[in-house]
Amino acid sequence: MALFLKKESEEDGTRIGVWQVSETEAELRAMTSIPSDELEEISFIKSESLRKQKLAVRALLDAMFEEKVYLSHHDNGKPYIENSAVNISITHTDKYVAIILHESEEVGIDCESLDRDFSAVEKKALSEEEIDDLDDEKRNEQLAIYWCAKEAVYKKMSQYKVDFAEQIEVESFRVRGEGEIEATFIHKDGYEEELELEYITFDRHVLVWAK
Repeated sequence: MALFLKKESEEDGTRIGVWQVSETEAELRAMTSIPSDELEEISFIKSESLRKQKLAVRALLDAMFEEKVYLSHHDNGKPYIENSAVNISITHTDKYVAIILHESEEVGIDCESLDRDFSAVEKKALSEEEIDDLDDEKRNEQLAIYWCAKEAVYKKMSQYKVDFAEQIEVESFRVRGEGEIEATFIHKDGYEEELELEYITFDRHVLVWAK
């Protein structure tokens, strides 16, 4: 069992789980109580890495819930638990999968490998002010955190056609092993919603969640 991290916050009610995908596909299938319809859906995925990620999500759900839960997705791709009112967000890389849960609030989470090149994020998702704030010495890591933060906010807000550069503003931060980030989501009608995020870095990965 490769439960890498389990974190519960009494302050804001969030529960976070991270699973290290170290098992074979057969081992993941054997250890999970995955419903037959989910298993059939996964079996059609061509990529072995993606199949393992999906199975690892199920293994993580088994570790986070006492009862058997049924995972499904809305038409926009947002996940939900069929037999529970808890809010959930999911993220996965080749090596880790993570989920965040909250009983009443919408949540968002994103994880990325720091071995990726995030240079495209600068033009794709950052405002001029955010670009000016980049630190040349830790540019790629900072871009990764910016991207994960905006993805986490996007998942939490669950709206169509969001302009990451214009509608999601991330306040200035300095890269550390872990920290807090403030962000603002600007709705299309101009209403601004303040959000609090946290992040941690581990094993050349960054994990950011919006609560």
